[in-house]
Amino acid sequence: MKISVAVLFGGKSVEHEVSVISAVQAMASLDQERYAIVPVYIAKNNEMWHGEALTRMEAYTDIPALLKTCQRVGFHVRGTRTFLEAEGGKAWGKKTSILIDVAFPIVHGTNVEDGALQGFLETVNLPYVGPNVLASAVGMDKFTMKVMLDRGGFPVLDGLRFSMADWRAETIRARVEQEFAYPVIVKPVNLGSSVGISKAVNAEELRDSLDLAFSFARHVLVEPAVVDLREINCSVVGDADSAEASECEEPVMTDAILSYEDKYVSAGKGSAGKGMASLKRRIPADLTPEQREHVRSLAVGAFRYLDLCGVTRVDFLMDTTTSQIWINEVNTIPGSLSFYLWEPVGVSYPDLLDRLIGLALKRQRAAEDLTYAFDTNILAGASLGMKGAKGAKR
Repeated sequence: MKISVAVLFGGKSVEHEVSVISAVQAMASLDQERYAIVPVYIAKNNEMWHGEALTRMEAYTDIPALLKTCQRVGFHVRGTRTFLEAEGGKAWGKKTSILIDVAFPIVHGTNVEDGALQGFLETVNLPYVGPNVLASAVGMDKFTMKVMLDRGGFPVLDGLRFSMADWRAETIRARVEQEFAYPVIVKPVNLGSSVGISKAVNAEELRDSLDLAFSFARHVLVEPAVVDLREINCSVVGDADSAEASECEEPVMTDAILSYEDKYVSAGKGSAGKGMASLKRRIPADLTPEQREHVRSLAVGAFRYLDLCGVTRVDFLMDTTTSQIWINEVNTIPGSLSFYLWEPVGVSYPDLLDRLIGLALKRQRAAEDLTYAFDTNILAGASLGMKGAKGAKR
């Protein structure tokens, strides 16, 4: 019998479209002899939709028309099983519900990659691919991740975190100039795909960069810029028990920082549906054997320290003058699932997807061995009139 895999994608995120691309790529590469693929598109208003047309990239040129061919759905727990069911009891084909064995979130950004969707999946008792709630949240918050990695002894740049209250009080510039020399990098704390990130070389540009970053998030991160910069990326797959690193890449940038346009727009004609796979890059990156192993070792170490699971991409900054390396960020569900970094080391995309699903089911088996409840009669003596333990007479 096939394993029923609900592939969830989209969501209320500025990276919505990138998620669609990543998910369609993955669904086309899943072994259909082994898996029954159940696409679940999360619209920008968080409605969930199911339909076979959701697996085809060309269908997304007109999303309202696409959804007219689909059915609104929801997840429902029935005893020990979880089903995807059509809203209002309507059927698609001969079915009114589909038994789901495992969820595969292929989502990017806030509200979906940050632990929110993962928490929902745990609530409906579904094993799921990728990191757990806490690891997802930590990985999404660039400042929290930086603090944790620094505490763990990993190389990271200094950073300052500011809120909208700081912005309104106009206290940010003085603090930044006290801590760092220009140029600096300003970024939303909890976004990916380089959305809202910019470089500032003076106070006027800092103000513009803050305006941009705060238009996407309530908190921003300011870091010193690496002037003579190379970006090096490495993917990791596994869990706390075992993890391994992929080949390293060096993205080709058209500006001082790798932009959203670099990643998804400017790769050339016909690349719109290829996501991160279309980015211009050097694979393998031009590194010495020692540098390559250092990057790969740091990537695996950070992955295990942050208690990640599934496939992750760890992005590094390298100073070309000193060759010093820092961890920039950890992408807990990377664009295109970083399959292009695994093919050079002999791991095909279908094999990578197999392994990710296997890791999700392994974690579920481990979770089933834990105790979540115990026998108690605490409610036996409860009454509507009692004040509670603290207010009760002794």
